[in-house]
Amino acid sequence: MAVTCVGAVWPDILPGAEEAETDPRHQRQWTFDSSSPGILPGSYVIGTLFDGRPAGEWKILITDRAKSPSQVLAQIQPKGTDQTHKLLLIEGTESANIDVEVSYLAVSGKADFGGGLLWRAKDDRNYYLLRASLVEQKIRLYRVVNGVQQNVKQIDRPLPATGWHKLRITQRGCEIKAIFDETVLFRVCDNTYTSGRIGLWTQADAVTYFDDLLLKMLE
Repeated sequence: MAVTCVGAVWPDILPGAEEAETDPRHQRQWTFDSSSPGILPGSYVIGTLFDGRPAGEWKILITDRAKSPSQVLAQIQPKGTDQTHKLLLIEGTESANIDVEVSYLAVSGKADFGGGLLWRAKDDRNYYLLRASLVEQKIRLYRVVNGVQQNVKQIDRPLPATGWHKLRITQRGCEIKAIFDETVLFRVCDNTYTSGRIGLWTQADAVTYFDDLLLKMLE
């Protein structure tokens, strides 16, 4: 099956899209520590729910629970149904072959408890998603097409309810490798999307903190 690899063009660093950027053509890192707390930088775009409301309440927060002190990017809206998918996209991250990771801290939630990492997003309805659900004790890889989740792969795995944990994806062409806390979970091939932005995701009533987001562009 043929796969089209789309190159990525990396602009100058955007306002608020900090921080320890080594080489803007190949690597970008966000610790969220240089952004003003209580608001979102303009380069972060909240998606919309099907009824037109913002997909969550996303803010930069100062907290002593940050993985790398002293700030996190948080989704703090503590309500929603199982079909409430809250997501945020980061502008200026258009890329194809990538190695992307983020640390998350599950803070609260009954219907769902955890978080997700998305990539190759065309928009807030079409993207890949790696999701960890502590309620279900599963990690799933989805392709989301027109807002509908299609399960590509899932694994049952004991997921700790406390502490920071890392979601990581590498993808070249169709080949996707999913990693959780340095353990390779699975490898699959899917070529639904060839390029797009990265972003973060929660579901239902999950309140989740994110920190130390790292994006590397691969050859």
